[in-house]
Amino acid sequence: MNPVFAKLPTTIFEDMSARARANGAINLGQGFPDTDGPEDVRQAAADAVLTGWNQYPPMRGLPELRAAIGDHYAAHQRLSADPETDILVTSGATEALAASILGLVSPGDEVIIVQPAYDAYAPLVRQAGGVPRFVSTRPPGWKLRAEDLETAVSDATRFLILNSPHNPTATMLDAADLALLADFCVSHDLIAICDEVWEHLIFDGAEHKPLITMPGMGDRTVKIGSAGKIFSLTGWKVGWAIAPEPLAAATAKTHQFLTFTTPPNLQSAVAYGLGKDMSYFTDMRAGYQASRDRLATALRDGGYAVLSSAATYFLLIDLPASGIDLDDRAFALRLVEEFGVASIPVSALYEIDAVATAIRLCFAKDDATLDAAANRLIEARKALA
Repeated sequence: MNPVFAKLPTTIFEDMSARARANGAINLGQGFPDTDGPEDVRQAAADAVLTGWNQYPPMRGLPELRAAIGDHYAAHQRLSADPETDILVTSGATEALAASILGLVSPGDEVIIVQPAYDAYAPLVRQAGGVPRFVSTRPPGWKLRAEDLETAVSDATRFLILNSPHNPTATMLDAADLALLADFCVSHDLIAICDEVWEHLIFDGAEHKPLITMPGMGDRTVKIGSAGKIFSLTGWKVGWAIAPEPLAAATAKTHQFLTFTTPPNLQSAVAYGLGKDMSYFTDMRAGYQASRDRLATALRDGGYAVLSSAATYFLLIDLPASGIDLDDRAFALRLVEEFGVASIPVSALYEIDAVATAIRLCFAKDDATLDAAANRLIEARKALA
């Protein structure tokens, strides 16, 4: 049995989804939309199954998809990447994380992880023989502090794992944050592994700027993206890593022994999708922003303290500020079992020094589902506050 993974509990996402099914609850816990992605992208995948290539594609990904990824980031983020050497297609962003961590982290390397964090980061670091070092952020602003980073770093530190836009806090790094992190990585000679799967799910006219484009970071960053998030097709599991050739090569060597490749039909459809007109991305963001505002407004009107959501599919409720004297896990369990709404307690995404005062809700749902969930949440507050 694998000594790292065998001891791990079921993830909070699977746990809460199972409770939602058992209780017939509305699932605002696990982060997936309740509608399919764009029909033309799905049609491109269907066409590729019938008329395209159905055998093993190249290990690094279809040339047409790698080229489309390069063109996409040049257009959207002014990022230059060579499709031949710098881009690797993976079976989802989590596989890109696994391939980069397992391919780059050596036994004994210390890896800084910013909390709250996606629960795959630390187990993958430990599986590689690395040692996680945690830096915590806290509400309401969830800001990174230079002093916390400096406290976490040592002579053995080699990597920083970063998620921006950030799940679960729904925050984005601003220019000062990016400058702080770039200076920190350069001064301590660290490689940054950047989980940027929410890069297109940003609101209120904001613009995502990747850390890899900051001074000094071009040769020390792995940038990870996800077609599932961009096109609301989370089940497709098509992701990628962009990195300078030495980092990309090490990641690719690991990828070849994890999944080796990704279905060529889906790759072909994603290549088509990444070339869509800018209006698709603008309209997609506007749709999710409207859903965010609908749920947030209903909850605020019902007495909840809702924290600002700048990006992702998520918003957070501040429980103490909402008059609820329960920790996040206790409230989340009562919410799903007694009131029929599944959520994610934010404390589950910390390993140490957890914040236990907030729950995460997914607003990537249709209006009727959001309205029904809001009504149930308001009833829960009336009963539990």
